[in-house]
Order: sequence, then structure tokens, then C-alpha cells
Amino acid sequence: MATKETGQASVAELDPSEQRLRELGYKQELKRELTSFTNFSVSFSIVSVLTGLSSLYGTGLVSGGPVVIIWGWCLVSLMTGCVAAAMAEICSGYPTSGGLYFWSARLAGPRWGPLASWITGWFNLLGQFACTAGIDFGLAIALCATVSIGTDFAFEPSPGVLVLVYIALLVVHGLLNTFAVRAIAILNTISVWWHIVGVLAIIISVLVGADQPQSGTWVFSHFANYTGWDNAGYVALLGLLMSQFTMTGYDASAHMTEETKRADVAGPIGILMAVGVSFVAGLAYLLGLTFAIQDYDRVVGSRTGMAVAQIFLDALGRTGAILLLVIVMGAMFFAGNASVTSNSRMLYAFSRDGAVPGSRYWHQINQKRKSPVNAVWCAVGVAAVLGLPYLGNSTAFTAITSLATIGLYISYGLPILCRVWRPQAFEHGPLHLGRLGRLIGIVACLWVAFITVLFVLPTASPVTAENMNYAPVMVGIVLVFVGGWWMLSARHWFHGPVCNVTLDTKATVSATFASAPLDGQAPYTKGAEDAA
Repeated sequence: MATKETGQASVAELDPSEQRLRELGYKQELKRELTSFTNFSVSFSIVSVLTGLSSLYGTGLVSGGPVVIIWGWCLVSLMTGCVAAAMAEICSGYPTSGGLYFWSARLAGPRWGPLASWITGWFNLLGQFACTAGIDFGLAIALCATVSIGTDFAFEPSPGVLVLVYIALLVVHGLLNTFAVRAIAILNTISVWWHIVGVLAIIISVLVGADQPQSGTWVFSHFANYTGWDNAGYVALLGLLMSQFTMTGYDASAHMTEETKRADVAGPIGILMAVGVSFVAGLAYLLGLTFAIQDYDRVVGSRTGMAVAQIFLDALGRTGAILLLVIVMGAMFFAGNASVTSNSRMLYAFSRDGAVPGSRYWHQINQKRKSPVNAVWCAVGVAAVLGLPYLGNSTAFTAITSLATIGLYISYGLPILCRVWRPQAFEHGPLHLGRLGRLIGIVACLWVAFITVLFVLPTASPVTAENMNYAPVMVGIVLVFVGGWWMLSARHWFHGPVCNVTLDTKATVSATFASAPLDGQAPYTKGAEDAA
């Protein structure tokens, strides 16, 4: 069979996943060596129940208490499962590092595709920057809490010290992400087992150490309100932030597909497994923590600045608390590292299509490491800036987590909405939802719309400059910037994802891909699956 030369290898010699990537319009630039498990481990590490739940457990205690913490986790996980399933189906059809914004461009059609892609890409990028900031800021809080406990509260960090610790952690993650993909993959694999074993160790330790564990009735039905709002329903909804912030970042599996073998299967499975395994691990962790609470008011107003640290301290004393916090901090460290990895891949992909100021710098690949090193340090720098408002406002951390949740879920919802609105434009891959696809997509879109409104609402009453939710301000700034840039300039030159392989090469690859089996399996043909 005649083939066309494409760089260093002929089309016939390409890996099947590389062939699929070229069919979508991109040449292989990143090193493709990740396995299905490693792809899952990146998303699972970013979701990181030990990170999100530990960081915002105090928010749950204040806004609804145990009943909202436990049942809210179940509700959020169910609805997140719908979002993840809809995303996984699309990922199977379009496995590229651009992920969500590429999907929006393909599914919205030629007229609306560029705008949909522009909005999706920017909100995903914003959400990922905020997610990285939220994870490493939570790690900084946990580290300072550990030092406070170790010094018997002789050390109580000022906002300035906390921000410096936060920036130092970001730099460490930036340094780690300048190494080869293989080293990052090893860290993510360790992270999976660290989380699973860590959750079990914490649950057993606090339940054994607690002098008077709470009753099942209290854990599953007790409601608490420290927000100042009188409406119990509204307070309960505010408490969902803990769960929903935790259940973010699983789109990382899509952003890593250009580095993953058999990406059209491994990517969607990574998304689904990250949410499913996180639900089980998170529920177990929340039950263990809540049963182990000894003094509710002391936990809510803990001098450590971290509710779970106080639970550890009350149950196990100073030494035991420090050991458990080391487990939590280890998980946070892995999560922060994985978040920078995913963040840099999204920035690399979006810059490759010319959508980011300074794109020519951010989409450069370090030829020695085959990694977007410039994008890594851009992600670190932007995340560092997002943490600076904490110097003047102690509620900045909550605003960052709200911003991460809103930004990411808007970017999750837009391609799903396009898939629901224009089903004829969707070409599914080997993994798909069949007739349930549109229904699940509609449920996912409604949930995204609901939480987008919910998490810009005020969280405390009366609302003051010190306690107001600044997430809507941040989102508004982004909307003005992104919308203004689009109207004034970008609509004239941004046409969605830019192909970097020639049309004749794409045609050759498409023909080859259609007839080539993947890893010993029969070639995917849409008509055959639809008929089945």
C-alpha cells in the first residue's frame, strides 16, 4: 500500500492513537507512553478526595452540617456521574489534548463553533488555573496547621506567611513538571495507592481513637447552620460546594489523551473511573470523619484553621494528628502536581490554536523532555497571582474554590449542550451511551446551570466586604475580558482548533485509520455499531 511520508515516519507506521489524532487534524508532538491506568490516575489524583474534602470540610460543617455533608456528597456524585458520562462519550469520539474546547468547535457547527470553542476554552483554562490554586492553597493551609499543632500553637501563620508557603509549593510542582512524562506518570500511580491506603488509615485511626463516636442518627440527620442565613434550604445548598469542588478536574483524562495509548478508550474510562472510585473513597472518608467528631463547636472554630486537623487532634492527640496530616498533605501534593500537569496541557493545546496571549511561547515543546515546559511555568505563575487576594481577604480561598468549580463546569457543560442540541454533528467513538446519550446530556446541562448560579451567591449573612463571595466578581472580569476580546478582535481571526497536518495527509491517515485494527481489535466503524 502506498503511503505518504509525514516527518519521521510514514502514515502506515504510526501508532493507531497517533493516526486518530492526525485524522482530527493534529500531528503527534507529545510523547505517547501513558497507559489506561496512568490516564485514570491523573484525574483521580486531581479529584483527590483527601484534598477537596479535607480543605472544605469546615464549609460543610458550617453550611448544613453532617446531613448535608453525607447526603450532599451522594447527590453531587450522582449528578457529577451524569456530567462525566456525557463527557466520556464525547472524549471517545474526539481524543485530543484540547478536549472540551475542541469538542465544542466540532459539535457546535461552522457558524457557532468558533465562539463555542472560544468560551469553552477560556472557562476551562480559568477553572484549571483556579483548581491548581485551590489545591496548593489547601496544602499550604494544611502544612501551616501541622506546624501549629507541632509547636503547640506557638506558630500561627499570618496571611503573608501562608501566601509565601503557597507560592513555594507551586514552584516545587513547577520543577517536578519540567521532568519527563515518565516521572510524572510514576508519581500519579503512587498517588492512587496513597489515596486509597490513606483513606483507610485515617478512617480506622480516628474511629479507634475517638472516645465517644457520634451516633448513626446524628451523622445522617443532624443539621447545623453557622452562616447567618435563616433559610435552611438555602444553607443546605451552600454546603454542596465542598462536594462539588472536590468532584472537579476529571477532564484531565481528556487533556492527557495525546500522551495515552489507545486514547479513544483509555480517556473516557479514565474520566468515569475517576468519578466512580472517588465517590466510594470520599463517602468512606466523610463517614469516618463525621463519626469521629468530639466537640462540634471546637472543630468549627479550630485554632488550626482546618476542621479535619482538629478532628485528628481530638481523636489521637498531637503526634497522631501530625501523622494523619502527613497523609493528607501527601495526597494534596500529588493532586497539585497532577493539576499543574493537566493545566499545562490545556494551555499548550489552546495556545497551539492561537487563542492565548503569547501563544507562540506557551505551545512550544521542550525537545529534550518532549513536554510543554513554558506552559507549565505559565500555569504556576497565574495560580500564584490568584492566591494574592488572600493577603487582604481571608475568604479568598472559598472564592478560589467557587471559581474553579464554576469555570470548570461551564466548560464541561458547553460541549455537552452542543452534543444535545446538534446530535447529528456528533460522531461517537467505540465507547458511547447509545439512546441514553441525549437524556443524560440534558440532565448534565441542567445540573451545570444550577451550580453555576448557586456558587456565585453570598455564603454568609449579613454580607460585608470581609465575607462576601468574590467568585462572581472574578467570573465577571473573565466574561468582560473574553467577551470583549472576542467582539473587538478574536472573532475576526479565531476560527476554532487549527489543524497542523496537511489536508492530503489527513485524507491518507483517515483512509488508513478506517481500515487499521486498534490493538488487535476490529476497526471502529460508526455504521456497524449503530446497527448493533
